[in-house]
Amino acid sequence: PPSPLVRFWAALGLFSSSSLTAAVTTGRRLGRLPEPPAAAARVQPRARRDSVTMLNKFESKSARVKGIAFHPKRPWVLCSLHNGSLKLWDYRMGSLIDHFDEHDGPVRGVDFHTAQPLFVSGGDDYKIKVWNYKQRRCLFTLLGHLDYIRTTFFHKEHPWIISACDDQTVRIWNWQSRTCISVLTGHNHYVMCAQFHPKEDLVVSASLDQTVRVWDISGLRKKNFAPGGGMGGGHGMGGHGGMDMRRESGHGGPPDLFGSADAIVKHVLEGHDRGVNWATFHPTLPLIASGADDRQVKLWRMNDTKAWEVDTCRGHFSNVSCVIFHPHMDIIISNSEDKTIRLWDMGKRTCLHTFRREHDRFWVLTAHPELNLFAAGHDSGML
Repeated sequence: PPSPLVRFWAALGLFSSSSLTAAVTTGRRLGRLPEPPAAAARVQPRARRDSVTMLNKFESKSARVKGIAFHPKRPWVLCSLHNGSLKLWDYRMGSLIDHFDEHDGPVRGVDFHTAQPLFVSGGDDYKIKVWNYKQRRCLFTLLGHLDYIRTTFFHKEHPWIISACDDQTVRIWNWQSRTCISVLTGHNHYVMCAQFHPKEDLVVSASLDQTVRVWDISGLRKKNFAPGGGMGGGHGMGGHGGMDMRRESGHGGPPDLFGSADAIVKHVLEGHDRGVNWATFHPTLPLIASGADDRQVKLWRMNDTKAWEVDTCRGHFSNVSCVIFHPHMDIIISNSEDKTIRLWDMGKRTCLHTFRREHDRFWVLTAHPELNLFAAGHDSGML
């Protein structure tokens, strides 16, 4: 709008308002007229997604970090290391709280339980271990996999653990009864990652057979949580929560793990040209992100009947190790053996920011469930 000075001269009829405004604007651009004092405060620039920055809050030095998990409530981050150790850090104080050393060989998968003082780990010794960090010990070991275990995750609601393994299977375990309740077969190469959907009865898995698979596990939930005969009740360490133990422990008949209708393939996502290292669900939208050895990050959309590729994010120069969705923004975060972490705009599919390390390849990423915190594991530690 015209300034008071322009309106004054225009009111005298000597000059038009438009010509005076143009003259004043030209004078300011040439530096001959000063800006009014309030001009800068009058208009504030909008925050832009492409101005996002990464602040390094904490960094640890250790052996290669292959798995990483935030505690949901406490300022803790747990790292599983290639040297066979697990280290628990306080990222606010920058101090090591505890370490756990019962695995034989590299430990790749690790996850905290959302409510119990438990975490789970899986390693190259074919073992899944469930630990109590208050008691500072391993409670029990789950046996059944026949090769290296890549990832282990707790279910958000049910007393289940999901594991991905180089034996080409995904297994679902009940940590209360300490039994395997389902084996998902179909991949024909190492399964590098498997995760539960945060809300629905779905599982996503990624494999070096170049596919991402989405599994429907509603039959497993119905079998184990059926009224009057299924699992009901608590998630504590005591008892089995009302589980029908005859069905799952093998008493009164075989558990029928292979070929059952407990978990069926819903979608097979094909599009990567090389093995897929990671796949993850979006927390709220029907989207999946995947990263592979073809150096690409792919975004997929699904509905009840089909799933399809939306777009591809290109920019990494080596294998993409891990990919996650930002919990609160339209951003995908990926890291790679090219020693970078990259942030991608989900809408434009363009790279917003690249964080580089000089010598360390990145292997894993995770996001804090509540806070705006992220952690990444690399060759010489974690940040």
